[in-house]
Amino acid sequence: MSADLQVVGIALACSAVAALTGVPLLRLLRARPLWATAGVLCVVPILAVAAGVAGTARAMFLSHHDLRVVLIVVAVSAVVATASAVRLGRPVVAATGSLTRAADTLGDPVYQRADRIPTAELTALARTLDATHVRLVEARARERALEASRRELVAWISHDLRTPLAGIRATAEALSDGLVTDAGTTARYHRQMLADAERLTGMVDDLFELARLQAGALQLALEKVSLADIVSDAVATVDPIARARRVVVTGNADDAVYVDADATQVSRALINLLVNAIRHTPDDGTVEVQVGRTGGASRAGDGGGNGGADGGGDGAAAGGRAIVAVADRCGGIPTEDLPRVFDLGFRGETARTPGDGGDHPHQPRVRSGIGLAIVRGIVEAHGGDVTVHNQHGGCRFVVALPAA
Repeated sequence: MSADLQVVGIALACSAVAALTGVPLLRLLRARPLWATAGVLCVVPILAVAAGVAGTARAMFLSHHDLRVVLIVVAVSAVVATASAVRLGRPVVAATGSLTRAADTLGDPVYQRADRIPTAELTALARTLDATHVRLVEARARERALEASRRELVAWISHDLRTPLAGIRATAEALSDGLVTDAGTTARYHRQMLADAERLTGMVDDLFELARLQAGALQLALEKVSLADIVSDAVATVDPIARARRVVVTGNADDAVYVDADATQVSRALINLLVNAIRHTPDDGTVEVQVGRTGGASRAGDGGGNGGADGGGDGAAAGGRAIVAVADRCGGIPTEDLPRVFDLGFRGETARTPGDGGDHPHQPRVRSGIGLAIVRGIVEAHGGDVTVHNQHGGCRFVVALPAA
C-alpha cells in the first residue's frame, strides 16, 4: 500500500507541475485568438499526463532500456494526442469565427448565417442570433413604416390646418377692413369663422388624444355598461352630420350585450367610425350598425362576406366578444390598402366614387388619417381589436371588445 501511495504522490506532483504551467499561459493569451487558447487547453492536459507517466517511470528505477521505451511511447502518444486534439477542435474555432461574423452583420440585409455548428451550446447561440436578426429586421421595418407614416401625417395635417387658418384670417381681415357692412354677410362670416375654429379644435383634440394613446397615458375608467346604449348615444351624436348628407343610419342591437369599458372612450371610437362611414357614403345612402355578441372563433372576412353581428366574417376573436359592426356604401377599399387603413397618417390613394356602381373611373378619396388610428388605439387599450373588409357595395368595420 505504501508503494502505491508513493506512485500516486509522484504522479500527482509531476502532473500538477505541468498542469499549473497552463495558468500563466492562459493569462498571457487572453487577448489572442481563440485557436491559441484552444491549443493551450489541448496541449497542457496531455503534457500533464506525459509528465506524470515519465516522472513515475523515472522514479521506479527502471532499466535504461525500459525507461527509454516508456519515454518514447509517452512522447509519441503526446504528439498524436496533441495533433488529434488540435484537429478535432478546429471546427469549434471555425464555428466561433462564423458566429462572430454573424453577430457583426446582425440586423443587416446581408446577414451571414452561422453554419456547421459542432456543439449544442453553439448551435443554440446560432439559433438565438438568427432569431435576433429576424426581430431586428422586423423592428427596423416597423420603425421605417412608422417614420413614413409620421412624415405623411405631418404633411397632410399641416395642409389641413392651413385651410381653416387661411379661412379665419381671410374673414377676419375682411371684417377688420370694413369690406363687409351688411348684417347678414357679417353674421355669415362670423359663423364661418366659428366653424373653422371648431374644425381646428377637433384636429388638435385628435392629435392630443393620439399622443396620449401612443404614450400609453390613456387612463380608462372601466365600468360595466350596455354596448347598445353606447352605440345609441354615438348615433345620436352623428345624426346632424348624417342629416346634412341625407344619409340614414340604421341597424339593430342586442340590449343584453355588456362590456367592461370606458364609455366615453368607446363612444369616441364609435363616433369616429360612424363619421368615417357617413362621409364616404353617397347622399341618400345608408349606414348599417349592428351590435351583438359572439362566443366562437371566427376570421376576418376576405372581401366578399356579409357576415352578421353574430361574428360570421366579422373578425371577432374567440373567448366571448361583444361586437359592433358598421357597414357603409363607400364602394370598397383597394385590397392592397386594407392592411393600412388604421395606420397613422394613411390616406387611401384611390377607390371607387361612392355610389358610382363601378361605371366611373377611380378617384382619390380620404379614408383614414388620425380618426381610424384613434379607433384602433382606443379599442386595443380595452383589450379588443378592430378589423375591416370589403363587402358588396362598401366596407364593413368591426369592433370586437371582451364581453362582460
